[in-house]
Amino acid sequence: MEGYPVEFADGFEAGCSSGRQAAGALDKFRKDVPRYLAQPLYAEGWNDGFRQCEATADRSADSEAWDRNWRERDRKWRHHVDQAKGQALRRK
Repeated sequence: MEGYPVEFADGFEAGCSSGRQAAGALDKFRKDVPRYLAQPLYAEGWNDGFRQCEATADRSADSEAWDRNWRERDRKWRHHVDQAKGQALRRK
């Protein structure tokens, strides 16, 4: 993270990984607790990284679930339409 103090950037990276893990991603929970307690910039970076990356991962998971649900509904609708057409053709 260019332009940020090293302590903040280290904290952000660890917090981001932890935030993605908390949202269900295959990532590691990382927090250097002694450093978190002793270095305010590390703690601030960790908190910012956690919140931002957890929220991003949650939105991504919600979007994927919505897409899966939409595709399943579309598949069922097409099946229903095909069945109705088949019945209508058999009646003639």
